[in-house]
Amino acid sequence: MASQAISNQPRVLVVEDEFIVALDLSETVRDMGFRVEGPYANTDHALISVDQELPDFAILDVQTADGEVFPLADALTDAGVPIIFHSGHATPKELRERYPEAMAASKPCPPSDLIAMITKAEERAH
Repeated sequence: MASQAISNQPRVLVVEDEFIVALDLSETVRDMGFRVEGPYANTDHALISVDQELPDFAILDVQTADGEVFPLADALTDAGVPIIFHSGHATPKELRERYPEAMAASKPCPPSDLIAMITKAEERAH
């Protein structure tokens, strides 16, 4: 019965290469009742995960341990997966120009702003 409850939870892909930030994001997502996929420090590892199963939505840092996250963001956008960018390497304006449907927050982001974006991403996923 527990596995059925887990499978019904929306799945959130977290890609973040800073350990403490990744841990904080993951805990926020879990506290909101979602299942965390990751966190991944590498874009390539996250791409492998996405090939196996699409998440309901994703929280992405722009600069990961193996380069920029844009190939993953492109794949998610093409698949219709809502994206939240959480980055100190690009401004929200720059990211929205490239990904008009995405939400974006600069690091550090107040937890209440991130929670509001997660709530909106879940609504878009359904």
